[in-house]
Amino acid sequence: QVQLVESGGGLVQAGGSLTLSCTTSGATLNFNGVGWYRQAPGKQRELVADIASGGRKNVADSVNGRFTISRDNAKNTVYLQMTSLNTGVPAVYYCHTRMYGNDSWGQGTPVTVSS
Repeated sequence: QVQLVESGGGLVQAGGSLTLSCTTSGATLNFNGVGWYRQAPGKQRELVADIASGGRKNVADSVNGRFTISRDNAKNTVYLQMTSLNTGVPAVYYCHTRMYGNDSWGQGTPVTVSS
């Protein structure tokens, strides 16, 4: 199973921005779709955005226009740029890919938006 590693989460003020990164070692993400999900306490994990290996992107309606997903194949990294962040329940953001027939998740990176 591929080990994904997320980073970039933290505490940010409402209206601010954060960029999350997802990478892995020992494997390449370049030929796989990668998705960013988030999960708030007591809620189901939901898809925020995903990007196909060819670069096609899908962004959830709730964050469309504020969040951007991108990939840098040279760095084997997928990014989630989040702008105009809203206050709300803190959430943990996870990246996901399916590789070698298996689903792989990172450990998550928490994001808290303060008022």
